[in-house]
Amino acid sequence: MDASFTAEQDEIRRTLRELLTRRCGPAELRAALDTPAGHDPVLWTALADRLGLPGLALPESYDGVGCTATELALACEELGRCLAPSPLLATAVLVAPLVLALGTDAQRARLLPRIAAGSLTAALAVPGTALTTALTLTGDNGGEWAGGGRAGGVQARREGEAGWRLYGQVTQVLDGHSADLLLVAAHAGGFARSRTLLFLVAGDADGIVRTRQTSLDATRPQARLELRDVEGELLGVDDGPAVLRGLSALGDTVAVVLAAEAVGAADRVLELTVQHVGQREQFGRAIGSFQAVKHRLADVYVQVQAAKSAAYYAAWATVHGERVGALALAQALEALRAAAAEGIQLHGGIGFTWEHQAHLYFKRSAGDELLFGPVHRLRAYAAEGARLFENREVTV
Repeated sequence: MDASFTAEQDEIRRTLRELLTRRCGPAELRAALDTPAGHDPVLWTALADRLGLPGLALPESYDGVGCTATELALACEELGRCLAPSPLLATAVLVAPLVLALGTDAQRARLLPRIAAGSLTAALAVPGTALTTALTLTGDNGGEWAGGGRAGGVQARREGEAGWRLYGQVTQVLDGHSADLLLVAAHAGGFARSRTLLFLVAGDADGIVRTRQTSLDATRPQARLELRDVEGELLGVDDGPAVLRGLSALGDTVAVVLAAEAVGAADRVLELTVQHVGQREQFGRAIGSFQAVKHRLADVYVQVQAAKSAAYYAAWATVHGERVGALALAQALEALRAAAAEGIQLHGGIGFTWEHQAHLYFKRSAGDELLFGPVHRLRAYAAEGARLFENREVTV
């Protein structure tokens, strides 16, 4: 493994950081959160037109940049530093790879160039709180999470030769209230042919009700979707096992991107805390000069650097077929939680106020654990997959 970044990767990070420094400061961030979409459309256009972020990991044949998940993770690290709200995670990380892997040639040609250009945003709707299970991060992806019978979720029934109708409800859909396209996981068939399929649904389709929810982390807008006999287009072919395999294969890339994002946020909140303790004086000296404060920040620094190394390795490994994203995500979420908590404490009274940005980082750490964790489940499932705690006879 070559641990150094390429010139292209360094350029992506440098250019993105410069843009976000100018366009996504604390004031701009709060203004974006108060908009109906929950993000700044002008910033999203700049990210798409100038840097090509939505198509960064898409093939050039679909107007993408042709990079890998590694470059996408590094870009998301910079977005994580300023907690920039954007449809990138929902569109380019969750939906685009599924369309690329499972869609028909016609569907890819119709959707992917528009996603790469940033003119089409998308959201993945997985019933209940089963997103991490569907992505095989905290449990086996057997398809039961999609609902069926009395299990709720979304049901799909065939109408005619090629048509499908969807009905049901999905909560906690990232950017689901504003996405132009919804990719809905639904249960199809009766007991004999029970299977999970993915359907393309227009965001403004007849019969769909989208409600933005109040979430702990306002920088990750979520929505509740109600589908009342809504028309859906089957993604790819009617092949339930292929859908489950596609979701499972996507899980590691999602974990890698989230880990890099969390590392960026942890690094930034630590940086803000170090700046504050170097300026804030108590008893005639900067509080950062006290040994107890130095020890606390040193512990956080070690955690953040370890999480950064894990995230970078996972970003490299996922391109080479090694699945370690869940472990990197667990370590990154833990580091972000520690950095954000210490940041609030060491900022003193101002750290607890709504006006300061420290609480936004803490809410990102807590919100990500609720959506994609928790940490102990990520590690437990990875240990189970590695058969770490199985009894094994040792022969001498």
